[in-house]
Amino acid sequence: MFRSAPLVPRTVRFAPGIALCLAIGGVSLAVGSIAPVVGSALPAIAIGVAAAAIRRPGTPTRPGIAFSAKWLLQAAVVLLGAQLSLHDVVAVGAESLPVMLSTLTVCLLAAWGLGRAMRIDGRLRALIGVGTGICGASAIAAVAPVIAATSGEIAYAVSTIFVFNIAAAVAFPLLGHALGLDAHTFGLLAGTAINDTSSVVAAATTFGAGALGFAVVVKLVRTLMIVPISVRLALRQPRDSASSLLRQPWRILTLVPWFIVGFIVMVLANSAGLISAGVHTALAMCSGLLIAAALAGIGLSTDLAAIRRAGWRPLALGAVLSLLVTATAVGALALTGRLG
Repeated sequence: MFRSAPLVPRTVRFAPGIALCLAIGGVSLAVGSIAPVVGSALPAIAIGVAAAAIRRPGTPTRPGIAFSAKWLLQAAVVLLGAQLSLHDVVAVGAESLPVMLSTLTVCLLAAWGLGRAMRIDGRLRALIGVGTGICGASAIAAVAPVIAATSGEIAYAVSTIFVFNIAAAVAFPLLGHALGLDAHTFGLLAGTAINDTSSVVAAATTFGAGALGFAVVVKLVRTLMIVPISVRLALRQPRDSASSLLRQPWRILTLVPWFIVGFIVMVLANSAGLISAGVHTALAMCSGLLIAAALAGIGLSTDLAAIRRAGWRPLALGAVLSLLVTATAVGALALTGRLG
């Protein structure tokens, strides 16, 4: 009973920012219903970025905005599991592995080689490499303590990745339509080539119906690569480093994001027939609103000053890596006969 008491002030603290994100999300859904070709994802991000550029969110709304950008998106991903069967997840996950492993290998090798040539610090280029190759800020947060990255390096890497998250959300639907991709193939492309889950969701939602489920499954499989990459980096650290991953192997389990577990639970529940058609519809609508609100929160979190402080070298490395990952994914799809 005593532990629940802090929930009230915490809810009050988060409420203004969550309400703002939900309001922008609602407007974005309305825009998407009026102009389906535009969708709801891009308006949510655009409104958030524009509002942040005009005036940075104040102290009353910041906690709720940060909560929305992270937790509402992850909750939406969990709810998306109710729309898929276990067969779908296994089939799409297995199909994506060759493309995913190709893009990850190219990205990490290029981050190491190009980063050294550009005289970027080893820890910073590692953060940008895993952020681009795996899953954006989540991978950066997971790997940072393993390699003892400083707060400044983390901020630089996150700021760099954020730029290309926004660019991918806009550019990939256009690329998909230009290549004449169907929803399934676009889901493979987006899930293997876009670095952050939020941008994968935004791009797939904008592309059209049917792409979102495939893209999310591919992205979640890719996110699990945090585990082997973190272990590999830990093995390269000096034994007296700050990393505790090798001294406490059980911490490897904490690298698996909770929303992947929740997503799998929902998939299993749907596969077992525990979710009725009416609940399916309600969960889909709820997921759509949460996605729009989360993307609004991401837009409102834009820190243009931090991006400018990152300097041109990390941004240039992030740009090259993003282009290489995209080119590798398109090439892999072409080699496997998925492009028309």
